[in-house]
Amino acid sequence: MPRVVIFMGSVSDEEKMRPCSDLFNDLGIDHVFTISSAHRTPERTARLVKEYEADGCQVFICAAGLAAHLAGAVAAKTIKPVLGVPLTASAFGGMDAMMATVQMPPGFPVGTVALDKVGAKNAAWLAAQILALHDEELAQKIRDARQGFVDSVEKAAASL
Repeated sequence: MPRVVIFMGSVSDEEKMRPCSDLFNDLGIDHVFTISSAHRTPERTARLVKEYEADGCQVFICAAGLAAHLAGAVAAKTIKPVLGVPLTASAFGGMDAMMATVQMPPGFPVGTVALDKVGAKNAAWLAAQILALHDEELAQKIRDARQGFVDSVEKAAASL
């Protein structure tokens, strides 16, 4: 049973979104990593949201560039949290995707994170934090990871 579903608009997005899936693997979070397009496969997107929600999905992560309607299309079909990762895919440097992802109508929010790989990682961390609200074991894994971040900064500072 996937707790999180990661949708990408295109296979070309895989490299940018792979860190999201990798972090879920590290944290032991069951997830699905797949492709569905708001424009090319809208029926597939709607069907998958319904199926995964019925299977117990708690958070959807959607990554897309250009018009970047994927997160909004998913938010229209579920009341589960939807996190959007805008991707750079045009001469606009990702600003087009950022605006499409962040500008949602009231009642259909998309939590929007940073662009590309940093956004992919932060979407995974944010989804993990949402899941950790009702999962103390996962919450402890997040605390341990954060302590690791602190320790690495302290070690680097001490080595200067």
